[in-house]
Amino acid sequence: MSHNLLSGKRGIIFGALDENSIAWKTAERVFEEGGRFVLTNAPIAMRMGQINELAKKTSSEIIPADATSEEDLENLVTKSMEILGGKIDFVLHSIGMSVNVRKGRAYTDEKYDFTTKGWDVSALSFHKVMQSLYKVDAMNEWGSIVALTYMAAQRTFPDYNDMADNKAYLESVARSFGYFFGKEKKVRVNTISQSPTPTTAGQGVKGFSGFIAYAEKMSPLGNATADDCANYTVSMFSDLTRKVTMQNLFHDGGFSMTGVSQEIIDQFG
Repeated sequence: MSHNLLSGKRGIIFGALDENSIAWKTAERVFEEGGRFVLTNAPIAMRMGQINELAKKTSSEIIPADATSEEDLENLVTKSMEILGGKIDFVLHSIGMSVNVRKGRAYTDEKYDFTTKGWDVSALSFHKVMQSLYKVDAMNEWGSIVALTYMAAQRTFPDYNDMADNKAYLESVARSFGYFFGKEKKVRVNTISQSPTPTTAGQGVKGFSGFIAYAEKMSPLGNATADDCANYTVSMFSDLTRKVTMQNLFHDGGFSMTGVSQEIIDQFG
């Protein structure tokens, strides 16, 4: 159901890989709500995914960009404004990657070259994206920038590995850059801490099915799906949340505030 919440708004969506990704679902919902956008992902990710299908479905153009490259991001911002016909109203940063996880390196046995690459892709890229927007005054007043995170930034999930550190850094960047973007540009910056979600990237984490099953039993409302997250992100892009900024917003069915559930007590009692 469309409410035209984003009618006339323009944006950039990072990270749509395939129909399992939250960025993909968000792009579909933004389009339904009247928003127009450019899709972007790293060239290698684009070869692996079906982003052309999404672009056709949402009448969008694709601009390949490595989110760790300042030059690529500057080009992305400039071309996006040209294509969309003006400044940007919303941005979704849905990017995450750990080379240590992919290579099976334990947290206690990291290869630091891998760590640095994962941090650059997953966390520092958020700063680079915002700095690229900020320097050329690309965001409209009351625009909204959202990045996706996970509560491993606050609590320990052993197999989440160095991605937990990346997410903690990402959330700090949102607060720090959010101050300057809010004070000087009236732009909101927030992170959404989503339930464990079976995206292509998420399923690469060891024990991920256990994460999901445990969270489902712990959460009073159950896990939030990718579709749920897309709806929440649309609300954050809309004018209905103009005074929400510098927040880490838990979108997890109540998991983050639940000490223990009756289901878990019954299982171990």
